[in-house]
Amino acid sequence: MKTLVVTGTDTGVGKTVVAAMLAQALDAHYWKPIQSGTDGGTDTARVAALAGLPSTRIVPERFVLTQPLSPHRAAELDGMEIHPANLALPHVPGDGWLIVEGAGGVLVPINRTVLQIDLFARWAAPVVVVARTSLGTINHSLLTLEALQQRAIPVLGIVFVGDSMPDSERTIVDFSGVTRLGRLPFLPSLNPNSLRDAFSANFKRSDFEAAYAR
Repeated sequence: MKTLVVTGTDTGVGKTVVAAMLAQALDAHYWKPIQSGTDGGTDTARVAALAGLPSTRIVPERFVLTQPLSPHRAAELDGMEIHPANLALPHVPGDGWLIVEGAGGVLVPINRTVLQIDLFARWAAPVVVVARTSLGTINHSLLTLEALQQRAIPVLGIVFVGDSMPDSERTIVDFSGVTRLGRLPFLPSLNPNSLRDAFSANFKRSDFEAAYAR
Protein backbone atom coordinates (compact mmCIF):
# COMPACT_ATOMS: atom_id res chain seq x y z
CA MET A 1 0.00 0.00 0.00
CA LYS A 2 1.27 3.45 -0.95
CA THR A 3 -0.01 6.15 1.38
CA LEU A 4 0.19 9.92 1.06
CA VAL A 5 -1.02 12.17 3.88
CA VAL A 6 -2.42 15.52 2.76
CA THR A 7 -2.25 18.28 5.34
CA GLY A 8 -2.57 22.06 5.23
CA THR A 9 -0.88 25.10 6.68
CA ASP A 10 -4.29 26.21 7.99
CA THR A 11 -7.96 25.43 7.61
CA GLY A 12 -9.54 26.38 4.31
CA VAL A 13 -6.32 26.34 2.27
CA GLY A 14 -7.67 23.92 -0.32
CA LYS A 15 -6.40 20.58 0.91
CA THR A 16 -9.72 18.82 0.27
CA VAL A 17 -9.57 19.85 -3.39
CA VAL A 18 -5.93 18.79 -3.60
CA ALA A 19 -6.76 15.46 -1.94
CA ALA A 20 -9.53 14.91 -4.50
CA MET A 21 -7.17 15.78 -7.33
CA LEU A 22 -4.53 13.32 -6.08
CA ALA A 23 -7.06 10.55 -5.46
CA GLN A 24 -8.22 10.93 -9.05
CA ALA A 25 -4.75 11.27 -10.58
CA LEU A 26 -3.29 8.30 -8.71
CA ASP A 27 -6.38 6.07 -8.97
CA ALA A 28 -6.30 6.03 -5.20
CA HIS A 29 -8.59 5.25 -2.31
CA TYR A 30 -9.47 8.22 -0.08
CA TRP A 31 -9.80 8.40 3.69
CA LYS A 32 -10.70 11.30 5.97
CA PRO A 33 -10.20 9.81 9.45
CA ILE A 34 -11.81 12.66 11.39
CA GLN A 35 -14.61 14.86 10.06
CA SER A 36 -15.33 17.93 12.18
CA GLY A 37 -18.58 19.61 11.19
CA THR A 38 -21.34 18.15 9.06
CA ASP A 39 -23.38 21.18 7.98
CA GLY A 40 -23.16 21.39 4.21
CA GLY A 41 -21.94 17.81 3.89
CA THR A 42 -18.67 16.04 4.60
CA ASP A 43 -15.26 16.27 2.97
CA THR A 44 -15.59 12.61 2.02
CA ALA A 45 -18.75 13.29 0.03
CA ARG A 46 -17.13 16.32 -1.56
CA VAL A 47 -14.02 14.41 -2.60
CA ALA A 48 -16.11 11.58 -4.04
CA ALA A 49 -18.01 14.10 -6.17
CA LEU A 50 -14.99 16.21 -7.19
CA ALA A 51 -12.84 13.25 -8.14
CA GLY A 52 -15.64 11.07 -9.50
CA LEU A 53 -14.63 8.27 -7.14
CA PRO A 54 -16.82 5.17 -6.86
CA SER A 55 -17.92 4.11 -3.39
CA THR A 56 -15.46 1.20 -3.53
CA ARG A 57 -12.58 3.70 -3.34
CA ILE A 58 -13.94 5.61 -0.36
CA VAL A 59 -12.88 4.51 3.13
CA PRO A 60 -15.48 5.61 5.70
CA GLU A 61 -14.51 8.10 8.39
CA ARG A 62 -13.64 6.75 11.84
CA PHE A 63 -15.07 9.81 13.60
CA VAL A 64 -17.79 12.13 12.30
CA LEU A 65 -18.24 15.09 14.65
CA THR A 66 -21.11 17.50 14.35
CA GLN A 67 -19.39 20.79 15.21
CA PRO A 68 -16.88 22.56 12.90
CA LEU A 69 -14.26 22.86 15.65
CA SER A 70 -10.88 21.42 16.50
CA PRO A 71 -11.40 17.63 16.75
CA HIS A 72 -10.61 17.49 20.46
CA ARG A 73 -13.35 19.98 21.34
CA ALA A 74 -15.84 18.77 18.75
CA ALA A 75 -15.48 15.25 20.15
CA GLU A 76 -16.02 16.47 23.71
CA LEU A 77 -19.21 18.25 22.70
CA ASP A 78 -20.41 15.04 21.06
CA GLY A 79 -19.63 13.07 24.23
CA MET A 80 -16.70 11.07 22.91
CA GLU A 81 -12.91 10.97 22.92
CA ILE A 82 -10.67 10.26 19.97
CA HIS A 83 -8.02 7.62 20.69
CA PRO A 84 -5.04 7.17 18.34
CA ALA A 85 -5.42 3.40 18.65
CA ASN A 86 -8.65 3.74 16.67
CA LEU A 87 -6.88 5.56 13.84
CA ALA A 88 -4.58 2.96 12.36
CA LEU A 89 -4.16 3.26 8.62
CA PRO A 90 -6.72 1.15 6.74
CA HIS A 91 -5.57 -1.33 4.13
CA VAL A 92 -6.51 -1.03 0.48
CA PRO A 93 -6.34 -3.81 -2.10
CA GLY A 94 -2.97 -4.84 -3.49
CA ASP A 95 -0.29 -2.19 -3.71
CA GLY A 96 -2.76 0.61 -4.44
CA TRP A 97 -2.63 4.22 -3.32
CA LEU A 98 -4.35 5.67 -0.25
CA ILE A 99 -4.82 9.42 0.12
CA VAL A 100 -5.37 10.41 3.75
CA GLU A 101 -6.68 13.91 4.47
CA GLY A 102 -5.97 15.43 7.85
CA ALA A 103 -8.20 17.80 9.76
CA GLY A 104 -6.94 21.39 9.74
CA GLY A 105 -3.26 22.06 10.40
CA VAL A 106 -0.57 19.77 11.78
CA LEU A 107 -0.77 20.98 15.39
CA VAL A 108 -4.53 20.58 15.72
CA PRO A 109 -5.34 18.54 18.86
CA ILE A 110 -7.30 15.32 18.41
CA ASN A 111 -7.71 14.94 22.17
CA ARG A 112 -6.28 16.67 25.25
CA THR A 113 -2.86 14.99 24.96
CA VAL A 114 -2.34 14.10 21.28
CA LEU A 115 -1.84 16.39 18.30
CA GLN A 116 -2.57 15.47 14.72
CA ILE A 117 1.15 15.55 13.94
CA ASP A 118 1.58 12.73 16.46
CA LEU A 119 -0.68 10.60 14.25
CA PHE A 120 1.45 11.48 11.23
CA ALA A 121 4.55 10.32 13.10
CA ARG A 122 2.84 7.00 13.93
CA TRP A 123 1.80 6.47 10.33
CA ALA A 124 5.28 7.34 8.99
CA ALA A 125 3.84 7.98 5.53
CA PRO A 126 5.04 10.76 3.21
CA VAL A 127 3.22 14.06 3.72
CA VAL A 128 2.05 16.53 1.09
CA VAL A 129 1.67 20.03 2.54
CA VAL A 130 -0.94 22.31 0.95
CA ALA A 131 -0.37 26.05 1.26
CA ARG A 132 -2.00 29.23 0.05
CA THR A 133 -0.08 31.63 -2.15
CA SER A 134 -1.63 34.67 -0.44
CA LEU A 135 -0.08 36.98 2.17
CA GLY A 136 1.11 35.14 5.28
CA THR A 137 1.88 31.90 3.52
CA ILE A 138 5.66 32.09 4.06
CA ASN A 139 5.32 32.09 7.83
CA HIS A 140 2.56 29.48 7.98
CA SER A 141 4.29 27.19 5.52
CA LEU A 142 7.72 27.33 7.15
CA LEU A 143 6.25 26.74 10.61
CA THR A 144 4.32 23.71 9.33
CA LEU A 145 7.32 22.26 7.53
CA GLU A 146 9.62 22.84 10.49
CA ALA A 147 7.22 21.02 12.81
CA LEU A 148 7.12 18.02 10.47
CA GLN A 149 10.88 17.99 9.96
CA GLN A 150 11.61 18.22 13.69
CA ARG A 151 9.64 15.01 14.19
CA ALA A 152 11.43 13.29 11.29
CA ILE A 153 8.16 12.92 9.38
CA PRO A 154 8.89 12.45 5.66
CA VAL A 155 7.68 15.39 3.56
CA LEU A 156 7.18 14.60 -0.12
CA GLY A 157 6.75 18.26 -0.96
CA ILE A 158 4.47 21.27 -1.03
CA VAL A 159 1.49 22.07 -3.24
CA PHE A 160 0.49 25.70 -3.59
CA VAL A 161 -3.09 26.80 -4.17
CA GLY A 162 -4.05 30.17 -5.65
CA ASP A 163 -2.64 32.84 -7.89
CA SER A 164 0.98 32.63 -8.99
CA MET A 165 3.34 34.18 -6.42
CA PRO A 166 6.77 33.05 -7.62
CA ASP A 167 8.84 34.81 -4.96
CA SER A 168 6.76 33.47 -2.04
CA GLU A 169 6.87 29.96 -3.46
CA ARG A 170 10.64 30.16 -4.07
CA THR A 171 11.28 31.58 -0.59
CA ILE A 172 9.39 28.72 1.11
CA VAL A 173 11.20 26.10 -0.94
CA ASP A 174 14.63 27.69 -0.42
CA PHE A 175 14.29 27.99 3.35
CA SER A 176 12.67 24.59 3.93
CA GLY A 177 14.51 22.51 1.36
CA VAL A 178 11.31 20.72 0.34
CA THR A 179 10.20 19.98 -3.21
CA ARG A 180 7.71 22.23 -4.98
CA LEU A 181 5.21 19.75 -6.40
CA GLY A 182 3.19 22.32 -8.30
CA ARG A 183 0.50 24.97 -7.98
CA LEU A 184 -3.23 24.47 -8.33
CA PRO A 185 -4.72 27.71 -9.66
CA PHE A 186 -8.19 28.89 -8.78
CA LEU A 187 -10.55 27.07 -11.14
CA PRO A 188 -13.76 28.63 -12.51
CA SER A 189 -15.55 25.36 -11.79
CA LEU A 190 -14.69 22.30 -9.75
CA ASN A 191 -15.58 18.94 -11.20
CA PRO A 192 -13.79 15.73 -12.22
CA ASN A 193 -12.86 17.10 -15.65
CA SER A 194 -11.47 20.41 -14.39
CA LEU A 195 -9.40 18.65 -11.72
CA ARG A 196 -8.05 16.18 -14.25
CA ASP A 197 -7.05 19.00 -16.59
CA ALA A 198 -5.51 21.03 -13.75
CA PHE A 199 -3.35 18.11 -12.64
CA SER A 200 -2.21 17.44 -16.19
CA ALA A 201 -1.27 21.08 -16.73
CA ASN A 202 0.43 21.80 -13.41
CA PHE A 203 1.73 18.56 -11.87
CA LYS A 204 3.67 15.42 -12.73
CA ARG A 205 2.44 12.04 -11.57
CA SER A 206 6.06 10.90 -11.34
CA ASP A 207 6.72 13.48 -8.59
CA PHE A 208 4.16 11.74 -6.39
CA GLU A 209 5.17 8.25 -7.40
CA ALA A 210 8.69 9.18 -6.29
CA ALA A 211 7.52 8.75 -2.69
CA TYR A 212 7.58 4.99 -3.28
CA ALA A 213 10.12 4.67 -6.08
CA ARG A 214 12.50 1.74 -5.71
